[in-house]
Amino acid sequence: MRRLTHAEFLAMRRFDALDGLRAIAAVIVVFFHYGGPQSRFLSGWIGVHTFFVLSGFLITTLMLREKDRTGRISLRNFYLRRIFRIVPLYYIGLLITMIAVYRSGYGWNVLMDHLPHYLGFMNEYHLAGDTPYLHTWTIGIEQKFYLVWPLALILVSLVSHRLRIPLAVAAIVLTLVPYNEIWKGMGLHYSVLLIGALLAVVLHSRRGFAVMSPLTHPAVGLPVGAGFLVLHWNLPRLTAHFGGEPPAIFLYGIGVALLLPTLLGPGPGRWILSQRPLVFVGERSYGLYLLQASAVPVTAALAPWIPGQTPQFAAAACAVALFAADALHRRVETPMIEVGRRLIAWLDRRSTGDRPAAPARQPGTGSPTEPALAGRPR
Repeated sequence: MRRLTHAEFLAMRRFDALDGLRAIAAVIVVFFHYGGPQSRFLSGWIGVHTFFVLSGFLITTLMLREKDRTGRISLRNFYLRRIFRIVPLYYIGLLITMIAVYRSGYGWNVLMDHLPHYLGFMNEYHLAGDTPYLHTWTIGIEQKFYLVWPLALILVSLVSHRLRIPLAVAAIVLTLVPYNEIWKGMGLHYSVLLIGALLAVVLHSRRGFAVMSPLTHPAVGLPVGAGFLVLHWNLPRLTAHFGGEPPAIFLYGIGVALLLPTLLGPGPGRWILSQRPLVFVGERSYGLYLLQASAVPVTAALAPWIPGQTPQFAAAACAVALFAADALHRRVETPMIEVGRRLIAWLDRRSTGDRPAAPARQPGTGSPTEPALAGRPR
Protein backbone atom coordinates (compact mmCIF):
# COMPACT_ATOMS: atom_id res chain seq x y z
CA MET A 1 0.00 0.00 0.00
CA ARG A 2 1.29 3.45 -0.90
CA ARG A 3 0.09 6.96 -1.46
CA LEU A 4 -0.78 8.39 -4.87
CA THR A 5 1.97 10.31 -6.67
CA HIS A 6 1.47 13.67 -8.32
CA ALA A 7 2.23 12.21 -11.74
CA GLU A 8 -0.38 9.49 -11.20
CA PHE A 9 -2.95 12.07 -10.17
CA LEU A 10 -2.31 14.18 -13.27
CA ALA A 11 -2.58 11.09 -15.45
CA MET A 12 -5.97 10.02 -14.05
CA ARG A 13 -8.78 10.41 -16.56
CA ARG A 14 -11.66 9.17 -14.43
CA PHE A 15 -12.52 9.60 -10.76
CA ASP A 16 -15.18 6.90 -10.50
CA ALA A 17 -15.38 7.16 -6.73
CA LEU A 18 -16.59 10.75 -7.04
CA ASP A 19 -19.52 9.50 -9.11
CA GLY A 20 -20.33 7.17 -6.23
CA LEU A 21 -20.18 10.06 -3.79
CA ARG A 22 -22.46 12.09 -6.04
CA ALA A 23 -24.92 9.19 -6.15
CA ILE A 24 -25.16 9.10 -2.35
CA ALA A 25 -25.57 12.89 -2.19
CA ALA A 26 -28.41 12.83 -4.74
CA VAL A 27 -30.25 10.00 -3.00
CA ILE A 28 -30.12 11.56 0.45
CA VAL A 29 -31.44 14.83 -1.00
CA VAL A 30 -34.48 12.95 -2.29
CA PHE A 31 -34.94 11.32 1.12
CA PHE A 32 -34.67 14.73 2.77
CA HIS A 33 -37.47 16.08 0.59
CA TYR A 34 -39.82 13.09 0.60
CA GLY A 35 -38.71 10.68 3.32
CA GLY A 36 -40.40 12.41 6.25
CA PRO A 37 -39.21 12.54 9.87
CA GLN A 38 -37.85 8.99 9.77
CA SER A 39 -35.23 10.08 7.22
CA ARG A 40 -33.93 13.09 9.12
CA PHE A 41 -30.99 11.13 10.49
CA LEU A 42 -29.54 11.12 6.95
CA SER A 43 -29.14 14.94 7.04
CA GLY A 44 -30.02 14.94 3.35
CA TRP A 45 -30.27 18.73 3.24
CA ILE A 46 -26.47 18.90 3.16
CA GLY A 47 -26.22 16.75 0.01
CA VAL A 48 -26.34 19.82 -2.24
CA HIS A 49 -23.15 21.11 -0.64
CA THR A 50 -21.41 17.86 -1.50
CA PHE A 51 -22.41 18.67 -5.09
CA PHE A 52 -20.94 22.14 -4.71
CA VAL A 53 -17.53 20.91 -3.53
CA LEU A 54 -17.43 18.29 -6.28
CA SER A 55 -18.40 20.81 -8.96
CA GLY A 56 -15.82 23.36 -7.84
CA PHE A 57 -13.13 20.68 -7.74
CA LEU A 58 -13.97 19.07 -11.09
CA ILE A 59 -14.40 22.15 -13.27
CA THR A 60 -11.25 23.74 -11.85
CA THR A 61 -9.27 20.53 -12.40
CA LEU A 62 -10.51 20.39 -16.00
CA MET A 63 -9.45 23.99 -16.62
CA LEU A 64 -6.01 23.56 -15.07
CA ARG A 65 -5.38 20.41 -17.11
CA GLU A 66 -6.51 22.22 -20.25
CA LYS A 67 -3.98 24.95 -19.46
CA ASP A 68 -1.21 22.37 -19.14
CA ARG A 69 -2.31 20.56 -22.30
CA THR A 70 -2.89 23.50 -24.64
CA GLY A 71 -1.15 26.43 -22.95
CA ARG A 72 -4.40 28.30 -22.31
CA ILE A 73 -7.90 28.03 -20.88
CA SER A 74 -10.55 28.65 -23.54
CA LEU A 75 -13.52 30.52 -22.07
CA ARG A 76 -15.48 29.83 -25.23
CA ASN A 77 -14.97 26.09 -24.93
CA PHE A 78 -15.62 26.13 -21.20
CA TYR A 79 -18.98 27.87 -21.61
CA LEU A 80 -19.96 25.64 -24.52
CA ARG A 81 -19.25 22.54 -22.45
CA ARG A 82 -21.33 23.88 -19.59
CA ILE A 83 -24.20 24.86 -21.90
CA PHE A 84 -24.45 21.46 -23.56
CA ARG A 85 -24.07 19.62 -20.26
CA ILE A 86 -26.52 21.68 -18.21
CA VAL A 87 -29.08 23.50 -20.31
CA PRO A 88 -30.86 20.80 -22.39
CA LEU A 89 -31.60 18.54 -19.44
CA TYR A 90 -32.48 21.49 -17.21
CA TYR A 91 -35.16 22.78 -19.58
CA ILE A 92 -36.52 19.29 -20.21
CA GLY A 93 -36.79 18.88 -16.44
CA LEU A 94 -38.64 22.19 -16.27
CA LEU A 95 -41.02 21.10 -19.04
CA ILE A 96 -41.71 17.78 -17.30
CA THR A 97 -42.36 19.67 -14.06
CA MET A 98 -44.80 21.98 -15.82
CA ILE A 99 -46.71 19.01 -17.25
CA ALA A 100 -46.79 17.26 -13.87
CA VAL A 101 -47.97 20.40 -12.09
CA TYR A 102 -50.62 21.11 -14.73
CA ARG A 103 -52.00 17.57 -14.55
CA SER A 104 -52.03 17.55 -10.76
CA GLY A 105 -53.72 20.95 -10.59
CA TYR A 106 -51.55 21.99 -7.64
CA GLY A 107 -49.10 24.89 -7.75
CA TRP A 108 -49.67 25.97 -11.36
CA ASN A 109 -50.13 29.67 -10.59
CA VAL A 110 -47.07 29.72 -8.37
CA LEU A 111 -45.02 28.00 -11.07
CA MET A 112 -46.17 30.49 -13.70
CA ASP A 113 -45.28 33.39 -11.40
CA HIS A 114 -41.74 32.07 -11.05
CA LEU A 115 -41.31 30.77 -14.60
CA PRO A 116 -39.26 33.81 -15.77
CA HIS A 117 -36.81 33.17 -12.93
CA TYR A 118 -36.49 29.49 -13.87
CA LEU A 119 -36.00 30.34 -17.53
CA GLY A 120 -33.23 32.79 -16.66
CA PHE A 121 -31.49 30.62 -14.01
CA MET A 122 -32.42 33.10 -11.27
CA ASN A 123 -33.89 30.26 -9.19
CA GLU A 124 -32.07 31.02 -5.95
CA TYR A 125 -33.79 34.35 -5.35
CA HIS A 126 -37.23 32.82 -4.80
CA LEU A 127 -37.16 30.09 -2.20
CA ALA A 128 -40.81 29.92 -1.13
CA GLY A 129 -41.45 26.46 0.21
CA ASP A 130 -44.37 25.65 -2.08
CA THR A 131 -42.71 26.66 -5.36
CA PRO A 132 -42.47 23.83 -7.92
CA TYR A 133 -38.93 23.19 -9.23
CA LEU A 134 -37.71 24.87 -6.06
CA HIS A 135 -34.75 22.50 -5.66
CA THR A 136 -33.07 23.92 -8.78
CA TRP A 137 -31.90 26.94 -6.77
CA THR A 138 -28.58 25.09 -6.68
CA ILE A 139 -28.35 25.25 -10.48
CA GLY A 140 -28.75 29.03 -10.35
CA ILE A 141 -25.89 29.25 -7.85
CA GLU A 142 -23.60 27.05 -9.94
CA GLN A 143 -24.37 28.89 -13.19
CA LYS A 144 -23.19 32.18 -11.74
CA PHE A 145 -20.11 30.52 -10.28
CA TYR A 146 -19.29 29.16 -13.74
CA LEU A 147 -19.59 32.65 -15.21
CA VAL A 148 -17.14 34.33 -12.83
CA TRP A 149 -14.61 31.79 -11.50
CA PRO A 150 -13.05 30.71 -14.85
CA LEU A 151 -12.45 34.34 -15.83
CA ALA A 152 -10.81 35.10 -12.47
CA LEU A 153 -8.63 31.98 -12.76
CA ILE A 154 -7.54 32.90 -16.29
CA LEU A 155 -6.65 36.49 -15.36
CA VAL A 156 -4.60 35.41 -12.35
CA SER A 157 -2.85 32.68 -14.35
CA LEU A 158 -1.73 35.30 -16.87
CA VAL A 159 0.24 36.98 -14.09
CA SER A 160 1.57 33.89 -12.28
CA HIS A 161 0.31 30.39 -11.54
CA ARG A 162 1.56 30.93 -7.99
CA LEU A 163 -1.32 33.35 -7.43
CA ARG A 164 -3.96 30.66 -7.97
CA ILE A 165 -4.04 29.47 -4.37
CA PRO A 166 -4.12 33.04 -2.92
CA LEU A 167 -6.92 33.83 -5.40
CA ALA A 168 -9.04 30.89 -4.22
CA VAL A 169 -8.45 31.73 -0.55
CA ALA A 170 -9.26 35.41 -1.09
CA ALA A 171 -12.39 34.48 -3.05
CA ILE A 172 -13.60 32.27 -0.20
CA VAL A 173 -13.10 35.09 2.29
CA LEU A 174 -14.81 37.67 0.07
CA THR A 175 -17.87 35.48 -0.54
CA LEU A 176 -18.38 35.15 3.22
CA VAL A 177 -18.64 38.92 3.74
CA PRO A 178 -22.35 39.81 4.34
CA TYR A 179 -22.60 42.72 1.91
CA ASN A 180 -26.42 42.82 2.16
CA GLU A 181 -29.30 40.63 3.30
CA ILE A 182 -29.58 38.74 0.00
CA TRP A 183 -25.85 38.03 -0.23
CA LYS A 184 -25.77 37.08 3.44
CA GLY A 185 -27.82 34.02 2.53
CA MET A 186 -26.14 33.29 -0.81
CA GLY A 187 -22.42 33.91 -0.28
CA LEU A 188 -21.96 30.81 1.86
CA HIS A 189 -22.91 28.55 -1.06
CA TYR A 190 -20.33 30.17 -3.33
CA SER A 191 -17.70 29.74 -0.62
CA VAL A 192 -18.39 25.98 -0.58
CA LEU A 193 -17.98 25.84 -4.38
CA LEU A 194 -14.70 27.70 -3.94
CA ILE A 195 -13.50 25.21 -1.31
CA GLY A 196 -13.69 22.58 -4.05
CA ALA A 197 -11.89 24.91 -6.45
CA LEU A 198 -9.17 25.56 -3.86
CA LEU A 199 -8.66 21.81 -3.44
CA ALA A 200 -8.23 21.46 -7.21
CA VAL A 201 -5.63 24.23 -7.34
CA VAL A 202 -3.71 22.76 -4.40
CA LEU A 203 -3.67 19.23 -5.82
CA HIS A 204 -2.63 20.48 -9.26
CA SER A 205 0.43 22.15 -7.75
CA ARG A 206 3.35 19.81 -7.11
CA ARG A 207 4.06 21.39 -3.72
CA GLY A 208 0.41 21.50 -2.79
CA PHE A 209 -0.04 17.86 -3.72
CA ALA A 210 2.96 16.93 -1.59
CA VAL A 211 1.19 18.47 1.42
CA MET A 212 -2.10 16.68 0.70
CA SER A 213 -0.69 13.38 -0.57
CA PRO A 214 -0.73 11.62 2.84
CA LEU A 215 -4.53 11.69 2.53
CA THR A 216 -4.26 9.40 -0.50
CA HIS A 217 -2.63 6.60 1.51
CA PRO A 218 -5.08 3.80 2.37
CA ALA A 219 -3.99 3.77 6.01
CA VAL A 220 -4.88 7.46 6.30
CA GLY A 221 -7.98 7.31 4.13
CA LEU A 222 -9.77 4.92 6.45
CA PRO A 223 -9.73 7.17 9.57
CA VAL A 224 -10.44 10.26 7.45
CA GLY A 225 -13.49 8.52 5.97
CA ALA A 226 -14.63 7.48 9.44
CA GLY A 227 -14.14 11.04 10.69
CA PHE A 228 -16.21 12.37 7.81
CA LEU A 229 -19.05 10.00 8.69
CA VAL A 230 -18.90 11.21 12.29
CA LEU A 231 -19.08 14.81 11.01
CA HIS A 232 -22.07 13.96 8.84
CA TRP A 233 -24.03 12.21 11.57
CA ASN A 234 -23.39 15.06 14.00
CA LEU A 235 -24.57 17.87 11.74
CA PRO A 236 -27.70 18.50 13.88
CA ARG A 237 -25.49 18.91 16.96
CA LEU A 238 -23.11 21.21 15.08
CA THR A 239 -26.01 23.32 13.85
CA ALA A 240 -27.39 23.61 17.37
CA HIS A 241 -23.93 24.39 18.76
CA PHE A 242 -23.35 27.27 16.32
CA GLY A 243 -26.93 28.49 16.54
CA GLY A 244 -27.50 28.10 12.79
CA GLU A 245 -26.58 26.18 9.66
CA PRO A 246 -23.95 28.44 7.99
CA PRO A 247 -20.91 27.51 10.15
CA ALA A 248 -21.87 23.83 10.00
CA ILE A 249 -22.22 24.00 6.21
CA PHE A 250 -18.80 25.65 5.84
CA LEU A 251 -17.14 23.05 8.07
CA TYR A 252 -18.90 20.32 6.13
CA GLY A 253 -17.53 21.74 2.87
CA ILE A 254 -14.02 21.52 4.34
CA GLY A 255 -14.79 17.95 5.43
CA VAL A 256 -15.83 16.96 1.91
CA ALA A 257 -12.68 18.58 0.50
CA LEU A 258 -10.51 16.55 2.90
CA LEU A 259 -12.42 13.40 1.98
CA LEU A 260 -11.93 13.72 -1.77
CA PRO A 261 -8.16 13.00 -1.85
CA THR A 262 -8.79 9.77 0.07
CA LEU A 263 -11.10 8.71 -2.78
CA LEU A 264 -8.46 9.31 -5.44
CA GLY A 265 -5.82 6.96 -4.08
CA PRO A 266 -6.17 3.21 -3.56
CA GLY A 267 -8.20 2.28 -0.52
CA PRO A 268 -11.55 1.02 0.77
CA GLY A 269 -13.36 4.34 0.17
CA ARG A 270 -12.39 4.43 -3.48
CA TRP A 271 -13.27 0.75 -3.90
CA ILE A 272 -16.71 1.08 -2.30
CA LEU A 273 -17.73 4.23 -4.15
CA SER A 274 -16.43 2.92 -7.48
CA GLN A 275 -18.85 -0.01 -7.50
CA ARG A 276 -20.86 -0.07 -10.70
CA PRO A 277 -24.34 0.48 -9.16
CA LEU A 278 -23.16 3.64 -7.42
CA VAL A 279 -21.34 4.89 -10.52
CA PHE A 280 -24.49 4.19 -12.56
CA VAL A 281 -26.59 6.37 -10.25
CA GLY A 282 -23.86 9.02 -10.04
CA GLU A 283 -23.68 9.34 -13.82
CA ARG A 284 -27.43 10.01 -13.84
CA SER A 285 -27.51 12.11 -10.68
CA TYR A 286 -28.18 15.39 -12.51
CA GLY A 287 -31.35 14.00 -14.08
CA LEU A 288 -32.31 12.32 -10.81
CA TYR A 289 -31.92 15.62 -8.99
CA LEU A 290 -33.94 17.58 -11.56
CA LEU A 291 -36.78 15.07 -11.81
CA GLN A 292 -37.28 14.23 -8.14
CA ALA A 293 -40.33 16.48 -7.69
CA SER A 294 -41.94 15.32 -10.94
CA ALA A 295 -41.55 11.73 -9.78
CA VAL A 296 -43.74 12.31 -6.73
CA PRO A 297 -47.18 12.35 -8.44
CA VAL A 298 -46.13 9.46 -10.68
CA THR A 299 -45.05 7.47 -7.63
CA ALA A 300 -48.29 8.26 -5.83
CA ALA A 301 -50.28 7.06 -8.86
CA LEU A 302 -48.23 3.89 -9.36
CA ALA A 303 -48.07 2.94 -5.67
CA PRO A 304 -51.05 4.52 -3.87
CA TRP A 305 -50.63 2.13 -0.95
CA ILE A 306 -47.31 3.75 0.06
CA PRO A 307 -47.98 6.68 2.42
CA GLY A 308 -46.29 9.95 1.51
CA GLN A 309 -43.41 11.45 3.48
CA THR A 310 -42.01 8.05 4.47
CA PRO A 311 -38.68 6.40 3.64
CA GLN A 312 -40.57 3.85 1.53
CA PHE A 313 -42.14 6.62 -0.54
CA ALA A 314 -38.80 8.40 -0.96
CA ALA A 315 -37.18 5.15 -2.15
CA ALA A 316 -40.00 4.58 -4.66
CA ALA A 317 -39.84 8.19 -5.91
CA CYS A 318 -36.07 7.84 -6.24
CA ALA A 319 -36.53 4.71 -8.37
CA VAL A 320 -39.09 6.45 -10.61
CA ALA A 321 -36.86 9.51 -11.04
CA LEU A 322 -33.83 7.31 -11.75
CA PHE A 323 -35.75 5.38 -14.42
CA ALA A 324 -36.61 8.64 -16.18
CA ALA A 325 -33.10 10.03 -15.62
CA ASP A 326 -31.58 6.96 -17.26
CA ALA A 327 -33.74 7.41 -20.35
CA LEU A 328 -32.81 11.09 -20.56
CA HIS A 329 -29.15 10.26 -19.93
CA ARG A 330 -29.07 7.95 -22.95
CA ARG A 331 -31.32 9.94 -25.28
CA VAL A 332 -30.63 13.57 -24.36
CA GLU A 333 -27.79 14.17 -21.91
CA THR A 334 -25.05 12.06 -23.52
CA PRO A 335 -25.95 12.96 -27.13
CA MET A 336 -26.03 16.68 -26.32
CA ILE A 337 -22.66 16.48 -24.58
CA GLU A 338 -21.29 14.83 -27.71
CA VAL A 339 -22.79 17.58 -29.88
CA GLY A 340 -20.99 20.12 -27.70
CA ARG A 341 -17.70 18.27 -28.08
CA ARG A 342 -18.06 18.12 -31.84
CA LEU A 343 -18.92 21.82 -32.02
CA ILE A 344 -15.86 22.68 -29.93
CA ALA A 345 -13.64 20.49 -32.11
CA TRP A 346 -15.05 22.13 -35.25
CA LEU A 347 -14.54 25.64 -33.89
CA ASP A 348 -10.99 24.76 -32.83
CA ARG A 349 -10.20 23.50 -36.33
CA ARG A 350 -11.63 26.65 -37.89
CA SER A 351 -9.68 28.91 -35.55
CA THR A 352 -6.37 27.15 -36.22
CA GLY A 353 -6.93 26.21 -39.85
CA ASP A 354 -5.77 22.75 -38.86
CA ARG A 355 -7.59 19.48 -39.42
CA PRO A 356 -5.83 16.85 -37.33
CA ALA A 357 -7.12 13.29 -37.24
CA ALA A 358 -9.25 12.55 -34.21
CA PRO A 359 -7.28 10.62 -31.59
CA ALA A 360 -8.41 7.10 -30.82
CA ARG A 361 -10.77 6.88 -27.91
CA GLN A 362 -9.55 4.60 -25.16
CA PRO A 363 -11.90 2.77 -22.79
CA GLY A 364 -12.62 4.83 -19.70
CA THR A 365 -10.73 7.92 -20.85
CA GLY A 366 -13.70 10.04 -21.87
CA SER A 367 -13.47 12.06 -25.06
CA PRO A 368 -10.39 13.10 -27.02
CA THR A 369 -11.08 16.75 -26.20
CA GLU A 370 -11.82 16.53 -22.49
CA PRO A 371 -10.79 14.12 -19.74
CA ALA A 372 -13.81 12.40 -18.20
CA LEU A 373 -12.87 12.95 -14.59
CA ALA A 374 -16.14 11.95 -13.02
CA GLY A 375 -19.76 12.03 -13.93
CA ARG A 376 -19.74 15.46 -15.52
CA PRO A 377 -19.81 18.49 -13.24
CA ARG A 378 -23.11 20.18 -13.77
